[in-house]
Amino acid sequence: MTQVYGRVALIGLGLIASSMGHAMRRQGLAGHIAGHAKTAETRAAALEIGFCDSVHATAAEAVAGADLVVLAVPVGAMGEIAAEIAPFLKPGCTVTDVGSVKGAVADAVAPHLPAGVQFIPGHPMAGTEYSGPHSGFATLFQNRWWLLTPLDGTDPAALARLRALVEGFGAKVDEMEVAHHDLVVAVVSHAPHLIAYTMVGVADHMRRVSSSEIIQYSAAGFRDFTRIAASDPTMWRDVFLTNKEAVLDILGRFTEELFMLQRAIRMGDGEQLHAYFTRTRAIRRGIIEAGQDTAAPDFGRAGDSGRKG
Repeated sequence: MTQVYGRVALIGLGLIASSMGHAMRRQGLAGHIAGHAKTAETRAAALEIGFCDSVHATAAEAVAGADLVVLAVPVGAMGEIAAEIAPFLKPGCTVTDVGSVKGAVADAVAPHLPAGVQFIPGHPMAGTEYSGPHSGFATLFQNRWWLLTPLDGTDPAALARLRALVEGFGAKVDEMEVAHHDLVVAVVSHAPHLIAYTMVGVADHMRRVSSSEIIQYSAAGFRDFTRIAASDPTMWRDVFLTNKEAVLDILGRFTEELFMLQRAIRMGDGEQLHAYFTRTRAIRRGIIEAGQDTAAPDFGRAGDSGRKG
């Protein structure tokens, strides 16, 4: 694989950044990978694991001379980091991010960046319930979508170069307008996560059933809810607060559908339930046909299933 960037700076060294580091190393996509994290413990772990060539105590030191800067911090911290690194960015470099909200991130980051620096927001549609530098692995992005939301005036050459890096990870790249992105991910990611958190919260508040019974008798569906609800709480707090309009829109639609199903159950309308479940079943087939999951049975959720993203 051809080197795409001479020096890449990863700001934040959790699951996504560490996976990017592993992938860049494996494919030879970067000449030097610099990293920064707030805590000395995380910085030491990144050096020990080896997905960075150098690790720095400040973000300013990490971005010095970088051709690409990746903001891999919670979306609520993006603006503060952008302001911190802006004076130290190399003219002509590209800044991207990996947050799952794009409108709020663009508004927070873009005003801080100097002229001549390209900001191309991005969102890898991949992840696990694990976090931290030890959670990353090189194949996380394989055959997953990586959405880019270029802003007005984006340099086509800078965009093509970033696409080449992402494709080097094995990801499939698509471009989207910022507001449309935020609505799409509210449907496929944000609202489902909130529902998962809610279901686990309901179980937690069921005083009639002991926690041991919930664990002992949990079926695959509830186990999947708990896997999703184990995701990083800081990240998801920021996601819901920064994409609240789209999330509330989708939750409103969800509530309407739920009321309809409640009424069908109450009225014993089996025909309506069967028709509804038949339509929704087709969505699962579409996901499998698109290569975003496998139809292989995994009722025990054994082995590496937690890393499917």
